[in-house]
Amino acid sequence: MSQQAEVPRRVRLNRERVLEAAVTLADEIGIDALSMRRLAQELDVVPMALYKHVADKEDLLDGMVEAIIREIDPPVLDAGWRDAIRGRVLSARSAFRRHRWARQAIESRSNPTPAVLEYQDSFAGIFLAGGFTPDLAHHVMHALGGRMWGFTQELFDGSANPKADAQPVATPESQAQMFAHMAVLYPNIVTIATATPHDDKSVVGHGCDDQFEFEFALDLLLDGFERLHRRGWTSAR
Repeated sequence: MSQQAEVPRRVRLNRERVLEAAVTLADEIGIDALSMRRLAQELDVVPMALYKHVADKEDLLDGMVEAIIREIDPPVLDAGWRDAIRGRVLSARSAFRRHRWARQAIESRSNPTPAVLEYQDSFAGIFLAGGFTPDLAHHVMHALGGRMWGFTQELFDGSANPKADAQPVATPESQAQMFAHMAVLYPNIVTIATATPHDDKSVVGHGCDDQFEFEFALDLLLDGFERLHRRGWTSAR
């Protein structure tokens, strides 16, 4: 009696598995290359099988954003408002650095999903629980802006220039010549640009220490929020 070859059982799909696979695939190929067809190939199913779990590409992206938000540490309730906000922002930053496409995805959402609203609501709740008036909490949320998600839109952000990544890496000699030329035209910029050690992989500004600059600005904002809170600040004119 011949023994029948075992056929590997296909893993049953559900929304969570589809989103998990989509996040992993986006990590590999980027959000622009992600498609329902490409995701179906990754899961070894026909594209139509995905539509039982996600309505369309927009619903898929909404779900992927929610999956990333779930990776962010919850607020530490027994910490002060400052430590709770700082910890959550830096946790968000870590999540978005693991998934480089996530910033583009969240900025492309025209309508905030429940997970996004819950995340924003948690920040407002931390400020209010810390004794901030609703008026002050409103304005500090505006000031915090994209830092809530662990990123900023910087003046010298390379994403503003799509050709930035295509620029050849400058040699030490060419960099020295460039700085010498700029020192004549823009002496103040060169003075501050050469004042601290630099990180060549920075997105804040070429050569800047990305993580340091982010935390510096975050702490500056938090210090300002605390001073306003202690003064009983109000927006009433």
